[in-house]
Amino acid sequence: MAKLSLSVAVGDYDRNRPLIDGRVAIDGVEPVFMTLPPEEIFFRALRMADFDICELSLSSFALKTAQGECPYVGIPAFVSRAFRHTAIYVRTDRIASPADLKGKKVGLPEYQLTANVWARGILADEYGVLPRDIHWIRGGIETAGRPEKIAIQLPADVRLSEAPAGRTISDMLAQGDIDGFIAPRPPAFIARGHGHVGWLFRDPVAAATDYYRRTGIFPIMHLIGVRRALVERYPFLPAAVYKAFDAAKTMALAALSDTSATKVTLPFVEEQLARARALMGADFWSYGLAPNRVTLEAFLRHHHAQGLSPRLLKAEELFHPSTHETFKI
Repeated sequence: MAKLSLSVAVGDYDRNRPLIDGRVAIDGVEPVFMTLPPEEIFFRALRMADFDICELSLSSFALKTAQGECPYVGIPAFVSRAFRHTAIYVRTDRIASPADLKGKKVGLPEYQLTANVWARGILADEYGVLPRDIHWIRGGIETAGRPEKIAIQLPADVRLSEAPAGRTISDMLAQGDIDGFIAPRPPAFIARGHGHVGWLFRDPVAAATDYYRRTGIFPIMHLIGVRRALVERYPFLPAAVYKAFDAAKTMALAALSDTSATKVTLPFVEEQLARARALMGADFWSYGLAPNRVTLEAFLRHHHAQGLSPRLLKAEELFHPSTHETFKI
């Protein structure tokens, strides 16, 4: 039987690269890879279902799954994870602590972005700052007029306004027209410096480390999806895709450990790796349902509480049953 020729749209990360360059194969598949930025993948996947296999926003996927109309089946290969304490920027001349955000204007590119769900969850759980306490301003980070990928209906007590025509939330933050900014990408002007804009958490690494020690949560941003119609026709696909992505991640971690010539263009890689393992264990970037249940359940709780998913999903509902567990030798 000929292999299936399938399009695969993912980011060019070290944990995906063994797949992209052919060192790891997907059983039964001849992949056609497209390495694209997440914004493009998510927009095309959720608006037009352009890809056979692709990276997906956890928030958008959960929303479409709860609505019962997701064109993709989930695979628990979490190709993007990040502590989102670094996602919150504020006017440091006005905001000194999370509590100061109450009653203030905070920009975001899309309300339902995964990074924003996690950031709002942290503000609510850790500091008592609820979504209804903030006036949210939606606009593009660097390009005006960015739309919400998926139609959302927020609780009546959540105030969400559009940025003025032609304005971006980066510009509004720099000019002082908003008090804060939450997004997966920083405003571009940060690289040039700004006397009155900085992280809400002045030491975000310390804040995130403390958060992990207390909760055991390493936030998940993206998972992998396989076109539902393909899974119905070829039921071997979910397990094959999971196996391949997991093997690629294992290969990337092995390369990261080889410090005879570091694989990352960054100093202190060996020391950072040792610190991560001391804090989070050897498999600090785990794939699979079981080792990520606590993180997934926390996310789904936030997602529902913030009025995004119309019902509280169970973690099992996100992933094809064949990926809930795997073989052992």
